[in-house]
Amino acid sequence: MPPVRTALAALFITALLSAATPVATLAQAKPVDINVIVSLTGPGTFLGKGEVDGLNALEGAVNKRGGIRGRPVNFIIHDDQTNPQQSVQLTNQILAGKVSVILGSSLGGTCLAMAPLVTSGPVQYCLSPAIHPKSGSFTFTSNVSTSDYAIAFYRYFRTQKWTRIALITSTDASGQDADEGFGNALNLPEFKDSGLSMVSHEHFNITDLSVSAQMARIRATNPQVIVAYSPGTPFGTLLQGIKQGGLDDVPIATGTANMTYAEMKQYAQLIPKDLIFPGLPYLARQAASPKERAVQDTFYDAFKPLGVVPDLIQSFSWDPASIVIDALRALGPDAGADQIRQYIENLHDYIGINGVYDFRDGSQRGLTEHNLMVMRWDIDKGTWSAVSGLGGGPLNR
Repeated sequence: MPPVRTALAALFITALLSAATPVATLAQAKPVDINVIVSLTGPGTFLGKGEVDGLNALEGAVNKRGGIRGRPVNFIIHDDQTNPQQSVQLTNQILAGKVSVILGSSLGGTCLAMAPLVTSGPVQYCLSPAIHPKSGSFTFTSNVSTSDYAIAFYRYFRTQKWTRIALITSTDASGQDADEGFGNALNLPEFKDSGLSMVSHEHFNITDLSVSAQMARIRATNPQVIVAYSPGTPFGTLLQGIKQGGLDDVPIATGTANMTYAEMKQYAQLIPKDLIFPGLPYLARQAASPKERAVQDTFYDAFKPLGVVPDLIQSFSWDPASIVIDALRALGPDAGADQIRQYIENLHDYIGINGVYDFRDGSQRGLTEHNLMVMRWDIDKGTWSAVSGLGGGPLNR
């Protein structure tokens, strides 16, 4: 009989509470190894570090309650140095071990470099939202897509009467994805007659030390909001340019990859007065049901032994790894790549930390803009606060 894929099944850690394996027995069992490629060095360091924190917390929580059918989970971490060539090399090394699933990498460019190597398996679960896998492929992708970020942002901009939009993106794969996503979304019927317009569109290289020329051109167009899109350390270059260009009084929108406490601390002197993100409800501790609240509680409790306060980046790895673990618990630790792919493709009503998933739409990610809430960095509180409802519409107070 096929596994039941309902909201109750999605609470896999909660289910473990009633089926725990003694720790001593678990320690003697053969681990279930899951290989993970992340960017622990290079421009993607902020992402990779947070993703590994998420995996460490999940590993501890799962193993504390019995692992996968009495076998402990063991995430094997590989650093691709934010280098697509290194991602390919690591993927080939992992493939030699005849694995069924690989998690990673951290950025769109490194994930895209890996994808051609897994067209016939194993399952690749990319931890970046900046790719758009083909329906039915062995590649899945984390979080909400950049295109959906744009939709939620545009809805929010409209409520604020910010019609003059400037966009600056990096020239890497993540930036190119943002270019396409924000451009295409503006042409949707919902926004065609909304008065929203792109008054400036600039680019920069992630190795650039300054974006002063781009900011000068943006300033000349008198934007009401600036979308500054690049993940990781290059975002600091954008913030520096915004401040030096005298644009820090203009609302700045950016992507989820920059929703880290580490970045907010490092760039504290550069953060503009109005910095907004496409956030997720759990960051504001908003839940639509008791089941979603239970998942949030499990998530936050898992980080306490590590002394880590989770932000959004941990969710990039938490949900993909949770879904893979749930598949292996349902199918067995030795399930093949095609079994895992079919399991995920048919998964629906699955409650993760990012919201309720439904993979039946063929998106290979299971989430839409309706899982998002626009959030503002609150300098006084040192965290994010919701400023929109789900999907970017008005906030219901």
